[in-house]
Amino acid sequence: MAQHTEAVVVFRRIAALEVLIGHMGGPFWTHRDEHAWSFPKGLPEPGDTDALSTARREFAEELGFDAPAGDYVDLGEVQQAGGKTVRAWAVEADPDLQDFVPGHFAMPWPPRSGRMQSYPELDKVAWVGAVQARTLLVKAQSAFLDRLEELLQD
Repeated sequence: MAQHTEAVVVFRRIAALEVLIGHMGGPFWTHRDEHAWSFPKGLPEPGDTDALSTARREFAEELGFDAPAGDYVDLGEVQQAGGKTVRAWAVEADPDLQDFVPGHFAMPWPPRSGRMQSYPELDKVAWVGAVQARTLLVKAQSAFLDRLEELLQD
């Protein structure tokens, strides 16, 4: 069964549209940049009351500070190449990235070594323009940018 994750797309308009994205942590992504970034996202857990609350909780877990207050707009779903479905909500805000303290996950590394290693879920975060974001984001997540730009034009 494919996983379904929830995401928050934080955007701001300084000179142009910028979005907040994070570089995925762990050994698989260390030496990659192109298509190795994502919007903060994660899986539902017991106690989550709805999909948006999951997205906001995961944002806080991955970045170390609360998801911004504001009017969240549903950007719908995309399916990533690996089969994972991601649903995202956009909110306009300008959080201070100096507050970034990544959450961590554990996995066996090196493979079959029996040793558990801890890695940050996101090893860095950045504000990037929409054009650059399309190069950095996991390919399917670029659809969220298209939808956001369309909403902002209306």
